Amino acid sequence: MTPALYLIPVELGDTPQEHVLPAYNKEIILSIKHFIVEEVRSARRFLKRVDRDINIDELTFYPMGKHADVNLFARYLKPLEAGESMGVISEAGCPAVADPGADVVAIAQRKGLKVVPLVGPSSMIMAVMASGLNGQSFAFNGYLPIDPADRIKRLKQLETRAIQEHQTQLFIETPYRNTKLFDTLCQTLHAQTRICVAAGITTENEWIRTHTVAEWKRQSRPDLSKIPAIFLIG
Repeated sequence: MTPALYLIPVELGDTPQEHVLPAYNKEIILSIKHFIVEEVRSARRFLKRVDRDINIDELTFYPMGKHADVNLFARYLKPLEAGESMGVISEAGCPAVADPGADVVAIAQRKGLKVVPLVGPSSMIMAVMASGLNGQSFAFNGYLPIDPADRIKRLKQLETRAIQEHQTQLFIETPYRNTKLFDTLCQTLHAQTRICVAAGITTENEWIRTHTVAEWKRQSRPDLSKIPAIFLIG
């Protein structure tokens, strides 16, 4: 196997790995001894799900979560520079796409090191696929402002962009604020603007629906307060 920085996807929820991850990923993972991870404990649990017989104590983990020192990231790559493959693992989904990992990948690219993205679930891409909104042009905007006035202002800006540029706009919220965000969407956006809610993607609680604001106001909807969700407008 060519030494490389392998970007390793993780399931998006309590989903059997064989449903969302190719068998090839397991082969790659079991050949790696060094992992750059968002959170060590969850990465260890993920690797045990990959192979319960894996010897965790033989592995080395390097933290890249929000409290990690970015100045250390270049040092993390020393095993790769010495010819050993390394893996990058975030909490869920694909690392470096709306998840930590991009800084590490950027350093590897600057150093001329080989980077290999492995196949796996990306909630962002899967939400666009299932939404019926424009999949040719879309933008992920992360979290919206918490302040109500700033949030409304931002939503109106995104709606204008969606209409004028015909560009699907994606954003997320922490689950316990999902219901409040959805209510704000219905109160703020134009009646004919389409909203897609893509929740619990790939899990048994998966729920994906697209309606106009006017239609949503007549629809019943599930409790989204505990389910990770992506919101799309277009």
